[in-house]
Amino acid sequence: MAKRKKRIVYLYFLIIVVLLAFFITKKEDIFKANSPQIIMPDIIYTNLKKPISVRIKDSKYPIKNVQIVLRKNSNDKGVVIADEKIQNLNDITLQVALPKYKEKMKSFIMEISANNNDFWNFLSQNEAKKQIAVIVDEDSPKVNVLSNSYQIEQGGAAAVVFEVNDANLDKVYIETNKGKIFQVRPYIKEGYYTAIIAWDARDEEFRAYIVAKDKAGNISKERIRYYFLNRKYRVSNISLTDKFLDGKIENLAQEYAPKDNNFTRFEKFKFVNETLRNNNEILIHQITSEIPEVKLRNFNINLFLPLKNAMKVGDFADHRYYSYNGQFISDSYHMGIDLASVMQAPIISNNSGKVIFAEKNGIYGLNLIIYHGFGVYSLYGHCSSKSVDVGEKLAKQSVIARTGTSGLALGDHLHFGVLVQGVETRPEQWQDRKWIENNIYKVLDDGKKIILGQK
Repeated sequence: MAKRKKRIVYLYFLIIVVLLAFFITKKEDIFKANSPQIIMPDIIYTNLKKPISVRIKDSKYPIKNVQIVLRKNSNDKGVVIADEKIQNLNDITLQVALPKYKEKMKSFIMEISANNNDFWNFLSQNEAKKQIAVIVDEDSPKVNVLSNSYQIEQGGAAAVVFEVNDANLDKVYIETNKGKIFQVRPYIKEGYYTAIIAWDARDEEFRAYIVAKDKAGNISKERIRYYFLNRKYRVSNISLTDKFLDGKIENLAQEYAPKDNNFTRFEKFKFVNETLRNNNEILIHQITSEIPEVKLRNFNINLFLPLKNAMKVGDFADHRYYSYNGQFISDSYHMGIDLASVMQAPIISNNSGKVIFAEKNGIYGLNLIIYHGFGVYSLYGHCSSKSVDVGEKLAKQSVIARTGTSGLALGDHLHFGVLVQGVETRPEQWQDRKWIENNIYKVLDDGKKIILGQK
């Protein structure tokens, strides 16, 4: 019996030794205070119209309490605007409304404190604290249009130069009535901006607004006063032939349609003309929507004349209706012009630029896209070969490819387009020196003179 007691005592002793060793090696982790995180910036802005969102997070333990004190300045005792007891939540966001004072305040100090339900809290104070500067801004940004194109036509482009004044400015952009966002870029001096925008030929109406937002949530929206010119674009009725359906369409469907599909001849045409076309154009719009420049310093562009001695064989914004034996099958818009001369004719980039895209793209076949600055891109489709690669910087008058019949092309030709921030525009405008001078150069120059006080 005595031996048994000794064994039990020895066993307890071993357990105590092991526990002590564990506590000695792990004491820092065990007794370490695990404070919550106050996920807030050091400075926040408010227009006093909406509550301020305060987020508290704890990766280990439920949050126990959050208290928020608002002070007018560092000498002010402050007022408690929130004192919340939290139940079993590790991540909370409080919507805190600021009190209304009789005097107009420009800033506050917000002091946030939070603790959690850590078991070891009685041994160590695991409270998180943070002071945040709250800037009050109830004034909307001031927007002033300095110069803009006199008119914008359906399917065309236009420029604008404008000024925005706001000490806490956050975002500036141009938005159309269809929700299309055009990026703007700083121009000449701080507080001034410019952009080229475009009216999608498929939209009957167009309005453009400069939108300026500050960090406090105040918004200004100023309409750009263009004279609007609607255009009547061509409408074509095209009868599909068996040769076309069983040749070009069949080949494209085999290459791009889902495998093991049971498409009929007409379903294959709808897939190519609608689904494939839409996917190809989404890619093009994504590629051409960016403006890499941080600031616009100058913009020069030559006329776009990509094919020597060419004849136009396809119109821009032509709304094409396809039928078979008098029965409507599908429709689409042709968002470029088709140019033809001789087979495998050299395609020239009259403007310097950077190759952004150079590969097969469905109905466009071998497709090249070049960036020329200020959100302006040129597009070349149905090429038979290319002589440039992605990333290559081009000099003026560079031969970039040769015409062909790749993609959805029957005869050898070039599909040519000019896009402004992802919107197809009438290539003819960019082939008209007077239009470029009046609608781009003059707007930029007039805006520059006003900014520099020369006008």
